[in-house]
Amino acid sequence: MDDLSYTGLTGEQVALLKKEGKVNKMPDKASKTTAQIIASNIFTYFNLIFTILALLLIFTGSFRNLTFMIAVIANTFIGIFQQLRSKKVLDELALMDVTQYTAIRDGAETLVDSDSLVEGDLILLESGQYIPADAVVISGEAGVNESLLTGEADEILKTEGSQLKSGSFLISGRLKAKLIRVGRESFASRLTLKAKEVKEKQSDMIRDIERIVKVAGIIIIPIGCALVYQSLWINHLTLQEAFRTMVGAVVGMIPEGLYLLVTIALVLSAMRLAKHKVLFHDMRSIETLARVDVLCVDKTGTITSEKMTVTDMFKPVVETEENYDRAKQLFSRYVSTVDDSNMTMEAIKKHIEKGEPFENAKVTSFSSKLKYSEINTDGTVYRFGAPEFILSKEIISNDDEIIKSHTSNGERVLVFAKGVKNGFIAMLYVALKNELRENAKETFSTFSRQGVKIKVISGDNPLTVSSVAKDAGIENADRYIDATALDDKEKIKQAVNEYTIFGRVQPDQKKDIIDAIKESGRKVAMTGDGVNDILAMKEADCSIAMGSGSDAARQAAQVVLLDNNFSHMIKIVSEGRRDINNITRSATLFLYKNIFSLLLALFSIISLFVYPLGPAQVSLISLFNIGIPAFLLALEKNEKKQEGSFIKGTLLKAIPASLTSFFAIVAMLYFGELFGISSKDISTASTYMLSVVGFLILWHITRPLNKYRIAVIILSIIGALIGVIFFKGIFDISSISTKAMALCVVFSIAEIGVIRILLEGVSWLDKKLSEKIRPDRIKEYFT
Repeated sequence: MDDLSYTGLTGEQVALLKKEGKVNKMPDKASKTTAQIIASNIFTYFNLIFTILALLLIFTGSFRNLTFMIAVIANTFIGIFQQLRSKKVLDELALMDVTQYTAIRDGAETLVDSDSLVEGDLILLESGQYIPADAVVISGEAGVNESLLTGEADEILKTEGSQLKSGSFLISGRLKAKLIRVGRESFASRLTLKAKEVKEKQSDMIRDIERIVKVAGIIIIPIGCALVYQSLWINHLTLQEAFRTMVGAVVGMIPEGLYLLVTIALVLSAMRLAKHKVLFHDMRSIETLARVDVLCVDKTGTITSEKMTVTDMFKPVVETEENYDRAKQLFSRYVSTVDDSNMTMEAIKKHIEKGEPFENAKVTSFSSKLKYSEINTDGTVYRFGAPEFILSKEIISNDDEIIKSHTSNGERVLVFAKGVKNGFIAMLYVALKNELRENAKETFSTFSRQGVKIKVISGDNPLTVSSVAKDAGIENADRYIDATALDDKEKIKQAVNEYTIFGRVQPDQKKDIIDAIKESGRKVAMTGDGVNDILAMKEADCSIAMGSGSDAARQAAQVVLLDNNFSHMIKIVSEGRRDINNITRSATLFLYKNIFSLLLALFSIISLFVYPLGPAQVSLISLFNIGIPAFLLALEKNEKKQEGSFIKGTLLKAIPASLTSFFAIVAMLYFGELFGISSKDISTASTYMLSVVGFLILWHITRPLNKYRIAVIILSIIGALIGVIFFKGIFDISSISTKAMALCVVFSIAEIGVIRILLEGVSWLDKKLSEKIRPDRIKEYFT
């Protein structure tokens, strides 16, 4: 099976190899199993903390104070349900994206899924395909890119006997290869991990929320221990009272609902988008896309469809009709000889009659690096590709007028040329054109209204790309540049500020263009469908591939548009903005409770006061002031582009209210002691006061009000009143004295006034400071 005359496996050999485990099964890291989803939702750090707290309360017989566990259990089951449902939808869609290879078995060609290939299989590979397992070339010739393995973008020529590494991909040509190492033994397993690394880029909001969660998870342990110590040995409370006090403080400090809210919001968005055939390798990409400032697209396959047609074939100005007829015959033979299977060559094959292939021809397949293909037959060299890369400037100038008449119409012009002593002469030209994708104009118009800049990065003639971009309605499409003039990174940095259209771009230049835009502080998304887009897609903050694109592009991308409908990008951005805006708004409610509880716990430890709130009372506030309104607001459509830091925005709204509530309750504790009001009355009064402030914050963050937001506020208030009136026992609410009620009313009125002033003041100050420190160069960049 090691000689180069190998002709493939038999069915019996395949069955035996599968039994031996020599199958190309890859370690799947991109999708959790059902068991992993269940385990990841149950066995969390916070569930462990809550379980310990619940056991302590059960141990002391404080069953009434276990109400917070209702939310914990509900959160866990909701998370499991939503993720399992999302997994089902995404897994069904993923079946549409299975990569198949042509294998020769029992002497016949058959399509086989990549994970069903076995060691020793003989497979056929062509341009754009990943090499699924380590292999050796049996016959054929192709240019291979191993950049995902070595980091080098150079094209490597592979011929008979060459070794192929899984994880690399074909740029050009065709090969017949035998698989020699499959599954975990091959480089493909390393590629899986590398691809996962790329797809797990951390989004801004998730990163900030995880920081909050980690900080809370650390500080609750020493504070909880200190509260128990203070309650038992300083305030001489009973064990039951000590645990009740500690649990009330700790539950208030944990933002248990915030992270879950994010997960649910992203899952719901992924499910909605899945119905539109949008496949996410990572749901966090929804948020990243919503923050995008610049969207970089390729012309072919993104702005235009994969359908290409030949619009014209014409002769050079200096050639006679007789020579042109002979050139067409030679070109027909050339097309029948080269083994390119790209979109351009397929369109040409449909347009012209099939000719007799050249004999004894040495073929160099087309590559994005060379920009042409070549045949050397009996000492004569023919080339077909971009005129700028084949002909001299003098020869091109003779046909410049007729070439520009086609390129200015959005057509791509290629030349069939013959090698002569001093270079190459043109024999005939071919003009081709891609159709605009459906809804392309509407899509780019929407992006423009939303403040997202478009950059078109293409390997085609810049004038052609500019014309197509104008047809698609892209702003500033007349500002184009030939990337062959951008021979260093400094020129590229200048160009990204001045130009919209980049033509004749090399694969490594696409990456440099993405890097230059990112260096200016912008969030960049990159779309593409070809192997020459991969390096840039990897560098972008988020990458999007077309379902009909190359295997390599689809596997490297974070988002795949399975039905090739580019207009779905608008839906993705809208969903992401809904999630960011609504979660950012709701996060203020969570942080208000967390910051206030932390301050009050620290005060209780230092001043030796008993923490005034019980866990059941905190649950009342968490449910009706935070949980229900946050979830309902997360469902609202909200397409406003979010600016600034997540942490900064939420803290600026939460801190004024937290500080005001903290000082108000501290004052109530002192006045309560002064007037001889019982701790039970102070506890209930504090619950009422916090609830009032919570609704004030809810009103503040939902402005401007609309019917839906008003309904959410009213529903939450009604829920709180029902809880207080009809479920007093569950939420540990007791009737309070006239003195306690008077203090509650006075401090609530005072709080409302102070908080409104502070919130408006902080908002004004933040706006002024943001205007003052905003870098002028960033403003100019998008002017």
